[in-house]
Amino acid sequence: MQEQTAAPRKRLFIALMGLTCIALVLLIFMAWWVPSRGLANIHPDLPRIVGLVVLVLSCIAILGTVLLVLTTALGKDILFTRFMRLVVIKFLLPMIEFTGKVLGLDKDLIRQSFIAMNNSLVISQKYKVKPDRILILLPHCIQLFDCEIKVTGDVNKCVMCGRCDIKDLVQIGKKYGIDISVATGGTLARKVIVEKRPKLVLAVACERDLTSGIKDCYPLPVLGVLNQRPNGPCYNTIVDASAIEAALQQVLD
Repeated sequence: MQEQTAAPRKRLFIALMGLTCIALVLLIFMAWWVPSRGLANIHPDLPRIVGLVVLVLSCIAILGTVLLVLTTALGKDILFTRFMRLVVIKFLLPMIEFTGKVLGLDKDLIRQSFIAMNNSLVISQKYKVKPDRILILLPHCIQLFDCEIKVTGDVNKCVMCGRCDIKDLVQIGKKYGIDISVATGGTLARKVIVEKRPKLVLAVACERDLTSGIKDCYPLPVLGVLNQRPNGPCYNTIVDASAIEAALQQVLD
């Protein structure tokens, strides 16, 4: 049975982010309201002081959500975009995944939406990176499983037969002078990034690996491109080379 990956949508992540924000505000309010019934016994002004703190925290949560929505909608770095990426990646994502689980939503759909959201935040910062400081990171499953010439570690070993997408990606790398690496897993991918020290990574992978990679690489900006899996996961996957090139053109100096 063939598995196709749809183009990721930001709307799901934004909707879940809004629900999570509402839930947080309600939790903050309850954290104040319940003990405030007895705060006045300690000091008559204490309920008002705690209430003010609750109001400020609620406003911060709402303002942050609005800024994220505007940043992704307008594609512009409005305020604190890098910090907001940190909040989304490290704090909001786990809560949003939990919200989606409660609602019975598919985890990969949430991850697709998160990747699209992350890409919007990265692009909104208007990065302009020289080609030699960009790294294209590919999963080993892009290459045909039965190919005798393994390109892991050196894509230039590819004989350009065209049976898989490695040929098109190598041509893109040569066209723009960009380094391309193939990794067999997350540990090797992290090792490659540490060794090459890029300023921006364009990563191709499935929803799970891209989400994990974006989280692990922060604050290094990562643009994620989902692969397609017509033969199932981790086996003879494919990627749209034009999507790679389009992403590059938004960040190349």
